[in-house]
Amino acid sequence: MNIILPQADGSLAPFTLSGAAPFAAPVNKSWNRIAYSAAHLTINPLAGNDPWITTAVDWETTLAFRHRLWSLGLGVAEAMDTAQRGMGVDWATSLELIQRASAEARAFGPGALIASGAGTDHLDLSREHTIDEIIAAYEMQCEAVEAAGSRVILMASRALNRAAKTPEDYARVYGRVLSGLRQPAILHWLGEMFDPALEGYWGGADHWQSMEHCLAMMRDNAAKIEGIKVSLLSEEKEVAMRRQLPEGVSMYTGDDFNYPSLIQGDGSHSSHALLGIFDPIAPAAAAALEKLTNGDAEGFRAIMDPTVPLSRLMFAAPTRFYKTGVVFLAWLNGNQKHFTMAGGQESARSTLHLAELFRLADAAGLLEKPELALARMKALMLTRGVEA
Repeated sequence: MNIILPQADGSLAPFTLSGAAPFAAPVNKSWNRIAYSAAHLTINPLAGNDPWITTAVDWETTLAFRHRLWSLGLGVAEAMDTAQRGMGVDWATSLELIQRASAEARAFGPGALIASGAGTDHLDLSREHTIDEIIAAYEMQCEAVEAAGSRVILMASRALNRAAKTPEDYARVYGRVLSGLRQPAILHWLGEMFDPALEGYWGGADHWQSMEHCLAMMRDNAAKIEGIKVSLLSEEKEVAMRRQLPEGVSMYTGDDFNYPSLIQGDGSHSSHALLGIFDPIAPAAAAALEKLTNGDAEGFRAIMDPTVPLSRLMFAAPTRFYKTGVVFLAWLNGNQKHFTMAGGQESARSTLHLAELFRLADAAGLLEKPELALARMKALMLTRGVEA
């Protein structure tokens, strides 16, 4: 099975698929790591909306993908940045997604783990908001998420990052919001590489100082915190932070560059997973986690390590456009019928980028239906001026 693909120097060259067999579904889904996939959202490309302004969701396909993740043993982290939350998808759509997915989780059964993002993205960012307004905004969304039957993932707030003058402002907001939750939340520290509006979060001059402010807040509220997802793309910083977490609080890696070693751990500490990359590599992640649980660390790394080059390219700067690669892989693998995204973000990555993602997905054994993937890639290349 061959295709003509562009190369970095602009030339065209034939590429032959490896023919790797798809990963077998795990037999044992009771793993020694908790693993959430931050799942993407599928839009309806035939709706008569203005796609740069409003989002029309294909609910059937979107929810079917969540069933796929649960069937593999993965949890769903709902309405996060992978679902273009605050980047083409508004709070009203996100809430409906949370409500629908939470209902599907209940129908699926006890193995369907779900946690959902609560933030302040319904606030109008054309003006600055007071700390009390930000608290109220968080509380409204948290109440809605818990009413839907989901655990809360407390998302970083652009409005708070703009309004906060000191680290104490962050501590005040988080302390108040956490105190009102029915069950402990997962916090999310999303770095500026994912969202430039979040630079300087927690009020530090750099990540290390911000880490100290965050840890202090967590110690004061440990009973209300189940864990924290750290998305800084720095193994060094995540390892340092997880060694200092309050007792009973877990680290969820959000590091899409270094996740194999962080999940495996260093013998003393390890990270659970809450990752956007676990959407496109879900079959590999499930197979690898089963091996890790069975004590086969080498088998775990043999599956996981080949996915890292794919992830590093997908999350390359500008990192916020990684969602394009996630949806691209979902389309190639037949998990949706089209490669169209909210806000037109299917155009956010170059033809060369997509061609290399295709090669790396093949190398990692992640083209589940090679014939379909090949046909769709040829069709896409034709629209980009590359004829087979």
